[in-house]
Amino acid sequence: MRFDIITLFPELFAPFLASGVTRRAYAGGQVDVRLWNPRDHAEGNYRRVDDRPFGGGPGMVMLAEPLAQCLAAIRAERAEPDEARAPLVLFSPIGATLDHPAVERWSASAGAVLLCGRYEGIDQRFIDAHVDLQISLGDFVLSGGEIAAMALLDAVARLQPGVLNDEGSHQLDSFNPALDGLLDCPHYTRPEEWAGQAVPAALMSGHHAQIERWRRDQRLAITARHRPELIAAAREAGRITAADEAVLAKLR
Repeated sequence: MRFDIITLFPELFAPFLASGVTRRAYAGGQVDVRLWNPRDHAEGNYRRVDDRPFGGGPGMVMLAEPLAQCLAAIRAERAEPDEARAPLVLFSPIGATLDHPAVERWSASAGAVLLCGRYEGIDQRFIDAHVDLQISLGDFVLSGGEIAAMALLDAVARLQPGVLNDEGSHQLDSFNPALDGLLDCPHYTRPEEWAGQAVPAALMSGHHAQIERWRRDQRLAITARHRPELIAAAREAGRITAADEAVLAKLR
């Protein structure tokens, strides 16, 4: 899996790629990350990559030509046939919000070219000519697409085999189909009592079925309280059992 990242600030990625458990994916080559700076493909002494917007207004707009030259260099290095060409992804407020099913699809893909916008935006002509897909992290604006690119990389990397210490631990993450798309339950560790609060008795029982029922009940309660639409989706998919319904009925 290969991700080529077009960014004016490649230095932002250095600590990210060398930190945390997901560094295994990058160091081992499971997720091959290559950084490209459009300034390296800009003309003139100042390597200019932006200019004022036509029509006036605040901010600057990223120039189409340096981006096109940078993308051409990436395409030449990847040397992919047109039918298997990696998509060019732009992080943008108009894109679909990144979610777990999308991350799972990316984790099984061959990768992409990720475009990190900056300033007021990117010349629309470049977007129209080259961008295949737009992705959003949510209804807010960042200073650039780098954080969004890191979010996608991190989410994809942790799903690669051997990256996490426990091979199946990601299956117990919130939104995972293994949890029927519900939110995860609370977690506790030592000491058994802290600040006057004890660990729930079910978790100390040593009874596997009781522990799993407690965790399921907590997932249902937390999801119903904070993300009820996930309960509705699980119910529609036939993933809510009669025992689950009894727990949910008590919450009303």
